Amino acid sequence: MTATLETRETLSRTASGEVVPTAVERARPRAWDPDPVISWAASLGVAFLAAFLRLWKLDRPKAFLFDETYYAKDAWSLVHHGYVTNYVDNANTKILAGNLDGLWKTGDPSMVVHPEVGKYLIGLGELVAGMTPFGWRVVPALAGSLMVLLMIRLTRRVTGSTLLGLTAGLLMTFDGLQLVLSRLALLDIFQATFVLGAVTCLVADRDWFRARLARSAADDGTLSGWGPRVLWRPWLLASGVWWGLALGTKWSSLYPLAAFGLLFWFWSAGARRSFGVRWSLPRAAVADALPALGYVVLLPVLIYLASWTGWLMHADVYEQHLSHTQYGPYWGSYLKHDAHGFFPELVQSLRSLWHYHQDVWAFHTHGLNDATHVYQSNPLGWPILNRPVGVDAQLDIAPGAQGCTATGSETCLRQVLLLGTPALWWFSTLALAWSAIAWIGKRDWRYGIVVVGALSTWLPWLRFDDRPIFSYYAIVIEPFLILGATLLLGEILGRAAPGTQRRRIGAAVAGGIVVVIIANFAWFWPIWTDGLLTQTEWLQRIWFKSWI
Repeated sequence: MTATLETRETLSRTASGEVVPTAVERARPRAWDPDPVISWAASLGVAFLAAFLRLWKLDRPKAFLFDETYYAKDAWSLVHHGYVTNYVDNANTKILAGNLDGLWKTGDPSMVVHPEVGKYLIGLGELVAGMTPFGWRVVPALAGSLMVLLMIRLTRRVTGSTLLGLTAGLLMTFDGLQLVLSRLALLDIFQATFVLGAVTCLVADRDWFRARLARSAADDGTLSGWGPRVLWRPWLLASGVWWGLALGTKWSSLYPLAAFGLLFWFWSAGARRSFGVRWSLPRAAVADALPALGYVVLLPVLIYLASWTGWLMHADVYEQHLSHTQYGPYWGSYLKHDAHGFFPELVQSLRSLWHYHQDVWAFHTHGLNDATHVYQSNPLGWPILNRPVGVDAQLDIAPGAQGCTATGSETCLRQVLLLGTPALWWFSTLALAWSAIAWIGKRDWRYGIVVVGALSTWLPWLRFDDRPIFSYYAIVIEPFLILGATLLLGEILGRAAPGTQRRRIGAAVAGGIVVVIIANFAWFWPIWTDGLLTQTEWLQRIWFKSWI
């Protein structure tokens, strides 16, 4: 069975009322269009605004905040020694005083429990800007700004609307969780950026593939049989690179990779079915999903292994050190039967890396079973901000000190709190529920990105709710929540023509929601940026006891 293009492809409208060209229209040569130039200029403008907010007084507080005490020092060791070493007990004090001599114990490797990509990036900033708070935070700040740009471009592609794309970018720009994580040397902002980049490229591949099918159908008049087998897919290649970097930052990136791999298969099957291919699901599995394994499985694995090059080159140091610890007995066997020659040593290093991963896996699955932390939280409550994480607090600042305006017995304080913008997260949680309904009820593929992305980055954490896990892990969920919120804003804006009463009401409501979110961000700004507040002013921003 075949189908003509005219019966399968028609122009559609976005949620904001803009006309979206189909794959057929996009496949045709067009004269120069100023809209891409305007949209890119506006996108970069919002990204630069995000960068300004994230780089503003980035070195404050001048201290190691939360897990920066691990990642900043590990990153410095990684880029200088090739592997992560242990350090002396008073290393933090010496580093903040500018003394870096004799801090790291070469030959004494550290048992780090996360892959290396994020630490390499933190170390890159330290190489350029020095071993200072600014140095170890600058690359995370740039990554957070890039994440805003990716959010804009993904939303614009999904909706066909520059307005909605910029709205999504502004929502992310004015989120407190994304802001604070962009100003800390932790790994999560890198993981979130890489996952978002991977999904952005995967959606671009969806468009590219449909346009490719449209060109084939236009050349032949119809599509018959299996349709064309498209092996070269540049956007899928780019997605694989992003997935490799995400896995090389945190293993939990495997869940969205698997989920979007299935979604990619369904998208490919749907594309072939829309052009008349019968039995599209099994045929897409062979023609599209199977070749895609090279792009989104093999390539990420190779990138992941490459990120461990420093470890592989110094595997002998780990073999020597770990043979005297509580870790697996296999380490001692390497010393008794040491390999010689390039390939035997490479094989032994890869075996050592495998055993290292076994030990790290054991730590993640069993090593924290009895541990507790004051800021741990149940992942079910992350979207509604059940338990933020305090990364720094300076209490009991006396009146007059540091400009404190407190009177009487009241004092001032400074705080850095990992808390999302409440208005944004609560609205986005409602939008997630709407997205699930719209995906099923309206059969709108765009909402599938929201649901699959949010659930694959959120629900796996429910397995670990008996060990210390933290709400800021939800930063990887955030892009999909924001996409859902933006799609809902588009529904509120409506499809009516501009100037009609329906459009005016929709614009007022949608615009009002965005204004409330931005105002909410401004209100909480001091507790995200180490601002000076009186106790009264601070309590006005701590809305629930669980936020203390």
